[in-house]
Amino acid sequence: MTDFKGTAHNHAKVGDIAKTVLMPGDPLRAKWIAETFLEDPKCFNTVRGMLGYTGKYKGVEVSIMGSGMGIPSIGIYSYELFKFYGVENVVRIGSAGAFKPELNLFDVVIVENAYSPSSYAKEAFGYTEDLQWPAPELNAKLVEAADKLGKKYWKGTIQSSDNFYSDFTIDREPAPYDLLCAEMESFGLFANARHLGKKAACILTISDSIVNKTETTPEERQTGFVEMMEIALNAAISF
Repeated sequence: MTDFKGTAHNHAKVGDIAKTVLMPGDPLRAKWIAETFLEDPKCFNTVRGMLGYTGKYKGVEVSIMGSGMGIPSIGIYSYELFKFYGVENVVRIGSAGAFKPELNLFDVVIVENAYSPSSYAKEAFGYTEDLQWPAPELNAKLVEAADKLGKKYWKGTIQSSDNFYSDFTIDREPAPYDLLCAEMESFGLFANARHLGKKAACILTISDSIVNKTETTPEERQTGFVEMMEIALNAAISF
């Protein structure tokens, strides 16, 4: 890999990226997290505006990189991190829309599995299940970090949706699982990690509620999900 010159989506060199990467969807959130929490962060990618940084948190090297929105986008970026850059662990740190009225804005959710009708895993790897799973070891570290920090959190099954907007109004069959909330990426991330023999996890912050009709601002989504970030960072240095 000494002659590796990056990919079409990431111009980092091998060695520029840590073994553990935290991935928010928004590249500007990645920039804010790196500049706020990491010691001496260095930007390793600007291609397509998908910013990535490597620095140290409490003396341990960690990278932060945006994933973009949706399963296809995180599918590309996380696959390349795992396959070409030697990354071992990817933790998605994202936002989600609550399905349950008891979930409030800024509540934290640790994902136990991701449901999706998406064809991504089947088309890419032949996986036919409608659930994909995180690495239990990473989830255990997220729980441990949250408990040590005294942070409250939910655990459960979430939905990874292919659509943010939908005009489809015909009644559909309900999802076959008790879903806490919806986001758009973790199903693809978990499938990539499964196929490549790597580890992935996902921790989310409730940014809006489908049932309570409440939502955070774009600025709050970029810089306000501090509890989730602290949990993920403290877990990351123990992987």
